[in-house]
Amino acid sequence: MSGSRLWALAAVVVVGGSMACQAGPCTNDIVQLQAQIAREEANSPSAGPSGPQSVGAQLHHQPTPSTVGAAESKASADAKFALDRARQADAAGDLAGCQRALTEARELFGLQ
Repeated sequence: MSGSRLWALAAVVVVGGSMACQAGPCTNDIVQLQAQIAREEANSPSAGPSGPQSVGAQLHHQPTPSTVGAAESKASADAKFALDRARQADAAGDLAGCQRALTEARELFGLQ
């Protein structure tokens, strides 16, 4: 495991431990998803969030490096936003909102 991935996993554990002290209705689910994401990223260098297939891809058009980069950036931002919404809903005691945001994050990361 590379040093940066080890630090990322350690950060998840530390954040998860501190979140457990201030547990909301889905804190454990958030911690588990973050750990699952960290494991996936540690096991596969290409792991990460993804978005829906574009119309161009469905028409068999080859992507350019800039469109690939833009798609990766958008998927990463969407996944971060979904996790942030889950944390905010959890802090507000909104179990349904938290679960919706976690479902979206799982879909973006391709996790079930």
